[in-house]
Amino acid sequence: MSSERQQAYLNLINQLLTCPSGYEAEILKTHPELLDDGLVAAMLEEADNLREQGKLDKANWLKNFAGLLGKVDGDFLAVIPQKAEADRLLAQGNKQNNISQFLEALQFWEQALTIYREIGDRDGEAGSLCNLGLAYNSLGKYDRAIEFHEQSLEISRQIRYRQGEAASLGNLGLAYDSLGQFQRAIEFYEQSREISRKIGDRQGEAASLGNLGNAYQSLGQFHRAIEFYEQSREISREIGNRQGEANSLGNLGNAYQFLGQFHRAIEFHQQSLQISREIGDRQGEANSLGNLGNAYHSLGQSHRTIEFQQQSLKISRKIGDRQGEAASLGNLGNAYNSLGQYQQAIEFHEQSLKIKQEIGDRQEANSLGGLGLAYLYLGQFHKAIEFYEKSLKVPQKIGSHQEKAVSLCNLGAAYQFLGQYQRAIEFYEKSLEVPREIGNREGEAKSLYSLGNAYYSLGQFDRAIEFHEQSLEISREIGYREGEAASLCNLGNAYNSLGLYQQAIEFQQQQLEISLKIGDRQGESIALNNLAGSLLKTNQLAQAETAFRSSITIHETVRYELLNNDHKASIFETQVSAYHGLQKVLVARSQFNEALEISEMSRTRAFVELLQQTLLTNELPTNNETNKLSIPKIQQIARERNSTIVEYSIVKPEIYIWVIQPNGNITHRTANLEPLNQQNQTLKQIILQARVSIGTEETDDAGNKIQLESQYKRDETGRFPLLQLLHQILIEPIIDLLPTDANSPIIFVPHYDLFLVPFAALQDSNNRYLIENHTILTSPSIQVLEITREHQNRVRGLRQAALIVGDPTIAAKFNENPYKLRQIPRAKEAAEAIAATLGTQAISGENATKVAMLDRMLNTRIVHLSAHGLLDDFQSSGIPGAIILAPSGDDDGAIHAVDILQLKLDSELVVLSACSTGRGKITGDGVIGLSRCFILAGVPSIIVSLWNMGVISAKLLMTEFYQNLARGDNRAAALRCAMLTTKARFPSPIAWAAFTLIGETETLPLSTEKIDSRSLKMSLPDDAKPEEIVAAFSKLLKISEPQFVAELSAIDVGAMDNVNVIAERIKDWCETKPQIEENLENEIYQAGAGGTDSDAPEEVVREFYETLKENKIRLGLSRDSVAVEGPAPAVGEEGPGG
Repeated sequence: MSSERQQAYLNLINQLLTCPSGYEAEILKTHPELLDDGLVAAMLEEADNLREQGKLDKANWLKNFAGLLGKVDGDFLAVIPQKAEADRLLAQGNKQNNISQFLEALQFWEQALTIYREIGDRDGEAGSLCNLGLAYNSLGKYDRAIEFHEQSLEISRQIRYRQGEAASLGNLGLAYDSLGQFQRAIEFYEQSREISRKIGDRQGEAASLGNLGNAYQSLGQFHRAIEFYEQSREISREIGNRQGEANSLGNLGNAYQFLGQFHRAIEFHQQSLQISREIGDRQGEANSLGNLGNAYHSLGQSHRTIEFQQQSLKISRKIGDRQGEAASLGNLGNAYNSLGQYQQAIEFHEQSLKIKQEIGDRQEANSLGGLGLAYLYLGQFHKAIEFYEKSLKVPQKIGSHQEKAVSLCNLGAAYQFLGQYQRAIEFYEKSLEVPREIGNREGEAKSLYSLGNAYYSLGQFDRAIEFHEQSLEISREIGYREGEAASLCNLGNAYNSLGLYQQAIEFQQQQLEISLKIGDRQGESIALNNLAGSLLKTNQLAQAETAFRSSITIHETVRYELLNNDHKASIFETQVSAYHGLQKVLVARSQFNEALEISEMSRTRAFVELLQQTLLTNELPTNNETNKLSIPKIQQIARERNSTIVEYSIVKPEIYIWVIQPNGNITHRTANLEPLNQQNQTLKQIILQARVSIGTEETDDAGNKIQLESQYKRDETGRFPLLQLLHQILIEPIIDLLPTDANSPIIFVPHYDLFLVPFAALQDSNNRYLIENHTILTSPSIQVLEITREHQNRVRGLRQAALIVGDPTIAAKFNENPYKLRQIPRAKEAAEAIAATLGTQAISGENATKVAMLDRMLNTRIVHLSAHGLLDDFQSSGIPGAIILAPSGDDDGAIHAVDILQLKLDSELVVLSACSTGRGKITGDGVIGLSRCFILAGVPSIIVSLWNMGVISAKLLMTEFYQNLARGDNRAAALRCAMLTTKARFPSPIAWAAFTLIGETETLPLSTEKIDSRSLKMSLPDDAKPEEIVAAFSKLLKISEPQFVAELSAIDVGAMDNVNVIAERIKDWCETKPQIEENLENEIYQAGAGGTDSDAPEEVVREFYETLKENKIRLGLSRDSVAVEGPAPAVGEEGPGG
């Protein structure tokens, strides 16, 4: 071959090496005379020369191009356009991948792969497979990624492409790293590094060293990781790879941050940022800014954190890096969490989560954890747990030992707030293992102070102090200011509980100083609140008042900044201790009226703001003083209503009681709860047992059915011990201040669990019920009375028909677990009787759909719903509750609390004659269940049932109520008279005391139809099971009036009768005793209203005999026929009979 032709080949080769991708065909067309086997040979020879010079990329490209031309039998030009198209598709996929559009990148790379395979371009095939593996890795599909990388590795080895082999090995390491298989990842990284060293690929070697550092960092071996990062940086510097150097500096910064050396971390991140800016690497610049923000966040400098994260976010959005955008949004969420701005934190985390889900980024666990933390701070603990559990389940890229530890710790915190301390400790101990194994000092400090908190909650103060001191020491060593403040706070609490108040004050003052320096408003508020509590204990009342008021000011600011009102109510629940503490101080200083203002201020702030926004204005209050209810205003409300207002505030170990009389006099009294504490009883336990004593079914916090202790059962005189105890606690301290006129209304403003108290059924020492002496209604707060009165004035005059709904069809889903609802027996019949009273038609069955009823409610004066009510927080909105109407289409028929809130109702009265509608989450915000939602929707008066009612008594009570309204009684008086009428026929409180009136008590003029009293009677249900009849009779034996108990106990049954025989005897015996029969029927319907399954027949029979025996012994009746000998016979077995 002549030297001239050889030089021509080299010139053509140089043109090919320097031309833009896709122009190769045009260049070859201009030199047809050189397109022969000699060109291929020259290309292969030049590729070897380039490899020896270390120009590996050009060498590999040229070798691959020569191989491609050698396969087409001299028709070189035919294959070039196809290769150009494949190269274009490969490049387009790279662009999509760079902006985190992984799915789109996959499409381009799959097309490129197909063409490369068609034309036999093995190098292009290997490159496409490599890229596909990287995309699947980014999508979290690690097994699929491994498949592609293994194919790429095999091809690279077949064509002896060592650089491609090293790249594939490194990528396999990344996939196993993502699976958390760090040791296997290290094996691949080491193989990749060895090949890069042998072929002189310094850049590849530096990349392998960086990957090795990442793997060891994931293992928690931070010092070893730093060694690899330093080596990687050194090589990048030597070869002039500025981008590689910047990456190594960023990795070094992250490693030192994990070690708690935050200032050193900042130095490295600043160097990385400077290089990225100098070389114009925008993505690297965004990463460095984000890393700087994270480091400052660890130092507690949240405002500086936000500055850097916002800069990072701006760049990521500009260059289209969605993965970087999601990371910046999540980091901003973390910063706003630290600042106590939880609404903004939630918004940022939700945006981050949305992007991660859209692009398939499995790091969504971080966003879920951030949302969990925000809801934890907001006091929505069940919702927090839901997010934490989701975050643990996501198959994330776990170097996430760190994230796992955080989620475990936060799960512990959520369970601790729920009072499940042992479960919290289990999570804290698991979370502590991880940082100790990997040397994460910050994580260790967090887990230690969390464990201290749990032991504090268990009353093990000395053990708590041990953990907090360890946490404090670590936090100070690494400069973790937030952790230091938290440990000081916890130590202050522990020493306060030990009665060492001066030491507590010293720790609390140190915490306050740090919180002020780092801008932690929540921490500042907590420090002030705790400090005030210690000052109160040492009788430094003036200083305590100042500190409490300062804490409240911060609380109010944080709460005011929350846009979501449900979040306001939740966060308020976690902050009420400052309001209670201030009430204590003011009472101790005999400033009783000022204490009433704080009590009123504390109970319904978020609720009242939303009421004002919904009913009165279109704007939010401009400052926190807008809603403060003054003493003159409170007196005015009592005068205008001509009512006595009784406001309770539970400030343990006491209940503060204020009585505001119609003449404006305000009197403060106190009820001491210490005697209950001495008996290991809480007020809530007494209230729930009191309800059980009249026949309701209640569960404790763990969901277990509450069994009534024998000393609390109704005695032979008709005395309910616990109803009398509650009367003693709640009524007797103020009995001299209550009106003597039974028609003069008393408005009770309960607090916390007092919303569960059936005030009408409270019993004095003479066995008289409160409803016999007084007209009663309730309100969430005094201020709510003012607002609903203003709304009442606007809706007055509306004269549309009533809407009566009874026994709507229940969707199949609610027949199953966990609801197990069934149609309410005879509810349709009861609704029809009530509708007839009001001259309208009842809507029931499949016609009572949610869609139709919501529409009808909008223009209806009276809404009466007789349906199941559930207390679940169906939509995780923070507002529990739903009324179950009939389904339609895809709608399950459940009217959620959120649905009600979105209505603008002009109804004057809503009656919820449903199951448990008066229950719900009882919070310091002082609002119960669904009643809150109807008040917010604009309804001035709501009647709710506090437990499941029997259909017969409910029908009688409500028809009486509407007829009393028609004759001119106000709403409270009409309800009182209806209760007393019902009581005369159904003496047990369970049959008449369930309803409570909330809100307005004005008259409600309406016309009613005369009802035949016979229509109010119901016969014993034909489909009643024998065990239901026997269980209802047992219940009557427990709860009935004394004269009934004696008569009931005289029933003649054999000692071993089975359930069928006993049921028949009961039915026969009741036929001659109409009132007992009616009460039995009502009890059967009452039991069915809950929609739950009855007990097993043998258990029902056993309980019947035991109850009958107990009553006969107590009443001195013969007991020969009720001796229980062994187990009762099962259904269908014949006993000896009587």
